[in-house]
Amino acid sequence: MPAFSLDPPQTAWCAELRTLAAERLRPLAEKGEPGHVNRALLAELGQLGLLERLFTSGAVDLCLMRESLAYACTEAETALALQGLGAHPVHAYGTPAQRERWLPRVAEGSAVAAFALSEPGAGSDAAALELRAEREASRPGGPAEAPAASLAAESDGPARWRLTGEKCWISNAPEADFYTVFARTTPGAGARGVTAFLVPADRPGLTGAGLDMLSPHPIGTLAFDAVPVTADDLLGEPDRGFRVAMGTLNLFRPSVGAFAVGMAQAALDATLAHTGERDAFGGKLKDLQTVAHQVAEMALRMEAARLMVYAAATAYDEGAPDVPKRAAMAKLLATETAQYVVDTAVQLHGARALRRGHLLEHLYREVRAPRVYEGASEVQRGIIAKELYATMEAGQ
Repeated sequence: MPAFSLDPPQTAWCAELRTLAAERLRPLAEKGEPGHVNRALLAELGQLGLLERLFTSGAVDLCLMRESLAYACTEAETALALQGLGAHPVHAYGTPAQRERWLPRVAEGSAVAAFALSEPGAGSDAAALELRAEREASRPGGPAEAPAASLAAESDGPARWRLTGEKCWISNAPEADFYTVFARTTPGAGARGVTAFLVPADRPGLTGAGLDMLSPHPIGTLAFDAVPVTADDLLGEPDRGFRVAMGTLNLFRPSVGAFAVGMAQAALDATLAHTGERDAFGGKLKDLQTVAHQVAEMALRMEAARLMVYAAATAYDEGAPDVPKRAAMAKLLATETAQYVVDTAVQLHGARALRRGHLLEHLYREVRAPRVYEGASEVQRGIIAKELYATMEAGQ
């Protein structure tokens, strides 16, 4: 870790995390079944106190954890990140009862969380989601559905809804114990008509299936067949769920960049070792100018990405007004850079890096997904441009 951004305790902590990831977490990851939640790995993350830090630390610490774990064990990094993504809305917007029920179990690794935003027809355009939350009558003899505008609980009983529709590309689905679900409560209202609900996995009418992905992460689909939820399951206010989603993503997008930087650092270190030892054309690979320049370019881009990641995380922790722009920039630059670094590392290693089980073969599959999830690179560019024009129009 660079001294310019870390104090000695942070540097020591990152080194400790890399050691723990290699010695205690990677063996558990290797025993897991690809494409499924690794509960033993989660339990160990809980035992080490890392899951609890999701709720007690800021964005900088989250980035340090994700970068350090990704360097030595991408599976452990992903397991930690998905717990945080699914449970952060409960931590930030949940009721005392919701937090008391779920967060201690998430922190110890005994309950699996999931963030259910994307749908088959609403991926990058998250505001277009169509999972319906249909209001039930709250008194006998009432209409089957109340008008969408009258979402406040009526005087004679709590508000109740039925969720109907599908979710897709949901991490930890269908094996999670609860889901942060975003549903359409006001038709035709775009982002302003979405409500967030905490939905336990055992609710009647909720089913799911796993998906076979390029990276062996636990990802699946969810089907909602009139799944019942009440006002007690709300996360935040009715019709304000998009705020819950974006608040969560503004925290986690810089840390996706940290995940990418951790993988890039692992690829760069492997490349330095290989090119320094490999005999070719009468010398070492590192003696070839074309190789040396490629290695320099890998390091240059990676350090620039790391700087932007921690700048965005610091801005989040300090409550800066430009967090959405910085978060988008950090995720965009770091994930695109990691793709370049890992791809270049594969090229410099040659065929050996394509063999199943090689570190770079693993990283090559892992590094592609972050450019898509939590907002594809094109979405991040749109956010950046929108924020730039908004700042200009405000005269700042």
